[in-house]
Amino acid sequence: MNQSFLTNFISLLVIGIGYLSPYYAETLKAIGFFAFSGAITNWLAIHMLFEKVPFLYGSGIIPARFEEFKASIKALMMEQFFTVENIEQFIETEERQGGRILNVEPLLGAVDYDKVYDGLVSSIMASSFGGMLLMMGGEQALLPLKEPFCEKMQHTLRDMVDSDTFKSALQNGLNAHKIGEDLTGKIEAVIDKRLGELTPQLVKEMVQSIIKKHLGWLVVWGGVFGGLLGALFGFA
Repeated sequence: MNQSFLTNFISLLVIGIGYLSPYYAETLKAIGFFAFSGAITNWLAIHMLFEKVPFLYGSGIIPARFEEFKASIKALMMEQFFTVENIEQFIETEERQGGRILNVEPLLGAVDYDKVYDGLVSSIMASSFGGMLLMMGGEQALLPLKEPFCEKMQHTLRDMVDSDTFKSALQNGLNAHKIGEDLTGKIEAVIDKRLGELTPQLVKEMVQSIIKKHLGWLVVWGGVFGGLLGALFGFA
């Protein structure tokens, strides 16, 4: 039983009690209807992120903006992870240590994951969903996603750099004493190949697995604040 279902169920239960109770009936119904309204609206907003809803403009934004998401992922990778400066620093560190050419920890440690998260939030707020998200707390509503997003990005990046294709590209660049733009070109080709394998469904599932569980709390708080407003309305 997830948060969304439980919140909607409790809201409907309060409405039902309002119709049956001889005491404070109107207040209970107001609390229930306001809570249900807040919860169901937030649930619909979350659903619209991932699924197209007929006649509702802006719904299904994640699969609909599939190509933009791929471009954003590539830009984040190349601008934050695999910059010429980071790669040169990585190679210099490995050369000083000697022998551990394929240890990528210095490169991963140079990544500013907070900046990557801020870039993603900016992209979401600039999209057609940004206006709707502002009504639910704006960027503050996405704060619970920051830690799981950064952890997921670290895990994904480590999986990618552990691949044979990536190691081969890096080793060839190092063997040829190439750095900077030559090496970033090879890495960019690997990223393009991997991104080319992604489908709209895969992108939707990736984003869904990261944020949908946490966005469920928007439904809970929609019900809570709706219920409080209903109580004020009922006692006014």
